[in-house]
Amino acid sequence: MIHNKTRNEKEADNQSFVYTLSLISGKWKLHILFLLLKKEIMRYGELKRGLQGITHKMLSKQLKELEADSLIIRQEYSQVPPKVEYYLSERGKSLIPALQELCKWGVDHIDDEK
Repeated sequence: MIHNKTRNEKEADNQSFVYTLSLISGKWKLHILFLLLKKEIMRYGELKRGLQGITHKMLSKQLKELEADSLIIRQEYSQVPPKVEYYLSERGKSLIPALQELCKWGVDHIDDEK
């Protein structure tokens, strides 16, 4: 049986897709989320080293946006020198299946152009 979606259902699908993209779009956000998925807790310097080519300004901006969107948590420890760690929030962890599917797609298609 074919289910024809109503206009409102299609609109909701489009809205949810646009909303999701607004949270994870950009050159670095998915990469940051992926690194935190793999390592769980990372400090700023570790993230910077893992994202070759990213500037300090861009990394700071992307981390602030991910934190503002409740996808990551920034844990600051009051010590000298300052220590800051980043990790996925529960909301961010809910993206894990989607990130894993993106990785699986890459494994399945990495050799397509060869």
